[in-house]
Amino acid sequence: MPGKAKLAALARGRIAERRAAWLLRLTFHRILARRFRPAKSHGLGEIDIIARRGRTLCFIEVKARDSEAGGLFAITPAQQQRIARAAEHFLKVRPAYAGFAMRFDAMVLEAGRFWPRHHADAWRP
Repeated sequence: MPGKAKLAALARGRIAERRAAWLLRLTFHRILARRFRPAKSHGLGEIDIIARRGRTLCFIEVKARDSEAGGLFAITPAQQQRIARAAEHFLKVRPAYAGFAMRFDAMVLEAGRFWPRHHADAWRP
């Protein structure tokens, strides 16, 4: 059983993901998947939110941190690669989206803020 600190961090992360999804909906994004995780045997990372706006797919990593910079730095190059591989897998299982533009976004929920900050095109694989 995880400790209290771990459970609190998980709860903060779920709240951040929920608020991020709402903000995306309010900005005319359509949520296609939340917590997309290919089978563990693939060794790919989880994508917190996959959204679509027009003909652009957004693969979004959500972080809840004390500062915005801390949230952005928490997305390591290794994690970015895992997310990119998971995005490729998403396109394989959903070929209807193969012709869409793709971008990798970050959404950071800072302590003391209600809405997360959306960083469109935060990195490129």
